[in-house]
Amino acid sequence: MRLFSSPHRWWLLLPVLLPLALAGGHTLLWGWMGGQIEQAFAAWAEARRAQGWTIDHGPPERGGWPFAATLRLPEVRFVGAAGTVPGGLEWHAETLTLRVMLPNITELEVEPEGFQRLRLGEAEAPFIADRMVAVLALEPGVPPRDGRFAAERLRIGLAGAALEVRATTGRFEARMSATEAEPALLVALEARDIRLPVAGPLGRTISLLQTEVAMTGPVPGGRQPTRRAATWRDAGGTLDLRSLAMRWGDVALEGAATLALDDQLQPMGAGTLRLTGASEGLAALASAGAVSARSVLAAQAMVAFMAQPGPEGGPPQIDVPLTLENRTLAIARIPLTRLARLIWPGDVGAP
Repeated sequence: MRLFSSPHRWWLLLPVLLPLALAGGHTLLWGWMGGQIEQAFAAWAEARRAQGWTIDHGPPERGGWPFAATLRLPEVRFVGAAGTVPGGLEWHAETLTLRVMLPNITELEVEPEGFQRLRLGEAEAPFIADRMVAVLALEPGVPPRDGRFAAERLRIGLAGAALEVRATTGRFEARMSATEAEPALLVALEARDIRLPVAGPLGRTISLLQTEVAMTGPVPGGRQPTRRAATWRDAGGTLDLRSLAMRWGDVALEGAATLALDDQLQPMGAGTLRLTGASEGLAALASAGAVSARSVLAAQAMVAFMAQPGPEGGPPQIDVPLTLENRTLAIARIPLTRLARLIWPGDVGAP
């Protein structure tokens, strides 16, 4: 039986054939992309294991049809190689999903879900978020060099005593081939509505915390952190705190600084700090019993002497210099605190 009386009417099948061809092509792309994700992750994990990392996870599962190609990894556990972080690095998540949204194959979404735990040295923090995702730019043959990050309702700590952040965003740029004075790594973070486990002298909520940090190159290779740090220092490497902003109650803070490593591989540097609402902050500290009333009176007199009118008739501001030398942090040349020694792997320096 002939469908059409004339062979020239084959085009009447286009409304049926075209959707079938598109669906078939999409299915092939979905299957190919799922295989690429699984192979790329396996190659990355094998390379990390060769460097001394421990990477464990349950059986991988492909999915995401029809809008994405995904690879779901249950019970993920990463343990950094010796020397990756002083004291060790370990991260665990209930589930890790790798996702490419189709037909866009230039970005990879990395989404951990459920309860997570991060250990850096002796510090350990359990955390969970309503949603947490990192988006990495994909380039053939090279590790991701750009990416962004977002988390909603991030809770850090145990229930009932957790620090909660309503919204967190961030981005990074990495250029391992950077030359001297060029940023090899740039990280920017912003957190809004940080609710503390207990109220501090300025209230329980920090409305804004914002920072941008750049590490200049070149970044030396090798697996020995102490040697790499010394090489980076000798090549003129710096850590530039390009901006820091915080709003907590009536107090606002802005700052910038440049840090490097001294001959003992300890942080040193200088910067500036701008305070708005210093008088209100001092009054809050006195009300909370954090400082004595006598100290507050002396500090408020200094604030009144140093304060400058704010822009466009805004509240008074104070600009003060900061220095870090021989592990001592000073404000306006007045020693404030002495920092603990930074211990590098294999470092047996003085206490």
